[in-house]
Amino acid sequence: MGFPGTWMTESESVVYRVVPKCACSSIGQIMFYTDHGRFFDGDIHDSTSGLHKWSQPESQDVIEQNVKAHKSYAFTCVRNPYARILSSFFDKIAGIQRNGKRYRGNLVPQLIQKYGIEVGSPEDNFDFDQVKSFRRFLLFARDTIRWRRPMEPDIHWSAMSGHISTFIVNGGRYDHIFFTEKFNEGMQVVLDNIETAHPVDLATIPRFNESEGHGPKRAHKVSDYFDDLSRHLVWEIYKKDFQLFKYDFDDPDNKMPVGEVDLAEVHAKLGD
Repeated sequence: MGFPGTWMTESESVVYRVVPKCACSSIGQIMFYTDHGRFFDGDIHDSTSGLHKWSQPESQDVIEQNVKAHKSYAFTCVRNPYARILSSFFDKIAGIQRNGKRYRGNLVPQLIQKYGIEVGSPEDNFDFDQVKSFRRFLLFARDTIRWRRPMEPDIHWSAMSGHISTFIVNGGRYDHIFFTEKFNEGMQVVLDNIETAHPVDLATIPRFNESEGHGPKRAHKVSDYFDDLSRHLVWEIYKKDFQLFKYDFDDPDNKMPVGEVDLAEVHAKLGD
């Protein structure tokens, strides 16, 4: 199995387990900068050098040796499950991707046909019923996660705990898990614990939100998208995420965590 979704600086100063839709573009660029003194020109997900990634075969041995020996500081980042699934919908389903096409080719037409989802288009300024379509998407997301139908679950809406657990199960240990909602504070802890060739000032670096500007803007507050059934589905899919990462299930509009992550609990509950 190895360490899918794991990135490491070439200097081996730090190891990061990517969780999609949780500031991964910004984190990857910061890691790249600490080694090279510049940001990667483009989306960091497209880089094939300058950063070790498990998806690059030549990086796998060095990542595996490092993680299993816990040679470097290891971390990941989490996000409120309500906001994360909404972001996945607006980016991957309603939005147009960097290549100018819809995400995963025939996925959106399939959702329109099977689930009655509407997504609008750039031509009509993405004019569609966001609430109704999002709730239908949520049914689809649940079906992929619960029954793996009509397809395998996508990394952008599968549970954070699932991504984070593979690192532990295969022999890794986290030193820090922080919140997207407290990004500078959490990322500073990482930087304070590693040695970098190039210092980073988090107050001045740009934010790398690669999905922004390619789709519709969210028209309502978070809670408007989640009726009783939607919240039931969210709990079914993300129960562990709410519990382990201390987010408020009862108030979708409260994006902030209500406690600190207990690393011992995360390792115990996700390590079996």
